[in-house]
Amino acid sequence: METVRVELGERSYDILIGHGCLESLGALYTERGLGKSAAIVTNPTVAALYLDGVKRSLEAAGVSVTVVSVPDGESYKTIETAGQIYGDLIAAGIDRKACIVTLGGGVVGDMAGFVAATYLRGIDFVQVPTTLEAQVDASVGGKTAVDHVLGKNMIGAFHQPRLVLMDTATLKTLPEREVRAGLAEVVKHGLIRDLDLVAFLEEHIDEAATLTLEVDQLNWLIGQQCRIKAGVVSADETEKGVREILNYGHTVGHALEVVTDYTCYKHGEAVVLGMLAAGKIAVDKGMWSEAEFARQNALLKRLEISGGAQDLAVEDILDRMSSDKKVRDGVIRFVLPESIGQVVSRDDVTRDEMIKGIQYMQQCSAEKTVISS
Repeated sequence: METVRVELGERSYDILIGHGCLESLGALYTERGLGKSAAIVTNPTVAALYLDGVKRSLEAAGVSVTVVSVPDGESYKTIETAGQIYGDLIAAGIDRKACIVTLGGGVVGDMAGFVAATYLRGIDFVQVPTTLEAQVDASVGGKTAVDHVLGKNMIGAFHQPRLVLMDTATLKTLPEREVRAGLAEVVKHGLIRDLDLVAFLEEHIDEAATLTLEVDQLNWLIGQQCRIKAGVVSADETEKGVREILNYGHTVGHALEVVTDYTCYKHGEAVVLGMLAAGKIAVDKGMWSEAEFARQNALLKRLEISGGAQDLAVEDILDRMSSDKKVRDGVIRFVLPESIGQVVSRDDVTRDEMIKGIQYMQQCSAEKTVISS
């Protein structure tokens, strides 16, 4: 297995990446001195595929296991569902020495991580992400949260996991739409931090989308995302500076998710549209070249642009952007590119520039729709 270390002093931890490594969790768990009891939080879709193996691995290592099941989907990432998890943990007698194991995608990881951050004022948790989006982004960095009807991830906490175990073999069970949505975060990491990664994707993104990469290439690709994000998180754990660059495409993207009640877009699909809008704003501000903007867009369009945004009211999108957690002192902040591999945070985007960016994104959305799941 490949190891990526997230350096955060006493909160440092390992991200372990391998192919077919899921049932090694028990040994890895006990090596780190984690609790003798664990609560696996998962959903029915993932449980049907992987719960038995993970549970068996933990129990073989002497860990007493409780299983907590939550509904599948972003629309359930709420304080109400978190409340159900709290109740199940209390009923099972989960104490401060126990550990939560998240088994699933970004929704499960974010929500169960938030529960771990707040249950009994904070207990340990381990991330076992099974989707591409969760492996390359959501499971790394300690951001935990639930959504509110007025904004995405508005209720949350920074709480670092003790371990992240990524089995790239689990990606084979994902629908292609899920893989393409997860690749949005991969493209984002290249655009903000890694020109060589962008070049790799330009050559191999179709293989990545169909998971026909060689195992070593796939493991490298996942590991590279973790190295990029780990470097940013280690420098700015609580997003007071450089970590903001990870929000490229998310200002508009999060607004799209909220406006459509989390039922229309996969997170990555919304981020693709958000990057198109942000790129247009950067060009209009004269800070990014048309040639690099076109290069970004050519890559994003190979992920299949999500349809439907053209039917949304621009004012509704602007309203949701105004209540986003990235707003500072009433000002909407954008991460904007200066070159491929280099972005900056800006708080001087005018309303007219925002509107033109949203309208450009809507135009792209109207031209091509996402593949069916």
